[in-house]
Amino acid sequence: MPAPTIAAPRRRVRRAGILLMQCLVVLIVVAVTSATAIALQERSIRLATEERVLDVARSLAALDQVTAALLLPREAATAELQPLADLIEEAAGVDYVVITDEIGVRITHPIPDARGEVVSTDASAILAGETFVGTETGTLGPTLRAKVPIRSGDAIVGIASVGILEREIARDFETAIAGLLPFVLGSVLLGCIASALLTSVLNRRLRRLETQVTELAVQERIAGALREQTHEFRTQLHVVRGLVAQGESQPALEYLGRIVPIVGEGGAGADIADPTLRALLTALEAELAELGAELTVDPLTAVDATTIDDDELVVIANLCRNAGESGARRVLMVMRADHEGVHLVVDDDGPGVDAAVASRIFDRGVTTKPDVTGAGRGVGLDLVRRIVSSRGGTVEVGRSTLGGARFTVELPPLLSRAGASR
Repeated sequence: MPAPTIAAPRRRVRRAGILLMQCLVVLIVVAVTSATAIALQERSIRLATEERVLDVARSLAALDQVTAALLLPREAATAELQPLADLIEEAAGVDYVVITDEIGVRITHPIPDARGEVVSTDASAILAGETFVGTETGTLGPTLRAKVPIRSGDAIVGIASVGILEREIARDFETAIAGLLPFVLGSVLLGCIASALLTSVLNRRLRRLETQVTELAVQERIAGALREQTHEFRTQLHVVRGLVAQGESQPALEYLGRIVPIVGEGGAGADIADPTLRALLTALEAELAELGAELTVDPLTAVDATTIDDDELVVIANLCRNAGESGARRVLMVMRADHEGVHLVVDDDGPGVDAAVASRIFDRGVTTKPDVTGAGRGVGLDLVRRIVSSRGGTVEVGRSTLGGARFTVELPPLLSRAGASR
């Protein structure tokens, strides 16, 4: 049976592929979402920084102390405004606060040597009354800065410039990303776990569906085979009936002999009173002989005439045939049927029924024998189970004293069953 050995690794590879694909989708979604979140975070930090330096610069430019000090000589203005600039830097959390006069000379600066010098960037637009917010490179390096004109009435008397170093903004961004990273990793992990669980559920449902499809295909093959056999059997019955109706008994027997091998008189069940059962056992004896098995009817078998019906004949035939097809060489049947009920035991010396299969041996499609016909196996014992259950009886499988399997059937009396059916 190589097919299941090959199919199992294929299913595992397929499941791993599906899981990998789902995890890849999760990873892509999380990556795109994270990239969007990072971009938004960077933009948010930059906008907040721009608002902060612009607010500080505007507040500084609006101070009367600043306006009045810019009207003083340069050294006096520096002495007045540098302590204020240092205080604002510390309080507002900015990296520098620079105040210039009306020509762009620095009155205040974090670096003392830079005081009294003209600013390193073009200040003409600010001195013309414009406000600037952006990144420029000055004496401290690249900074995000805001420049606001300082007015005294309608005249512009200086510039208030407030900035934060770009490396400080980058450090804030890195801190924000570090805080976001655990959530990104957690999202990937949870997504992969959810994908694994979803894959497991889908695989279970897929296996059930595959099993149902397989069972349906088997049942369709069985139904097709039974339809063909029924058609053929009806044709054969019509021939036999025609021969018997014409009084041609010998040609009828010869025709039946071509269909089913017939053994001579005195075979299995020769002493049984019920003629129908006797005929069935004679046919089964020939059928099992073709399989290499010998059917023996225990001398203790006792069946009153007309005690059993067609359903019970089907049970006997399927149990004996099942024993012969299992590879047994000896099949022993003992039966007692009277007004107290039916007790049937079929023993064989075959391989028996494995304990792992015993609980399912009566299910449709379950069999230990290869399907050489292609029409499907696992039908006979299922039919036995359904017949016995419909009669309120029991059927069990166990170990035979011959070394193989033992099937035991118990059925209630015919009268009780007939009364119950009415």
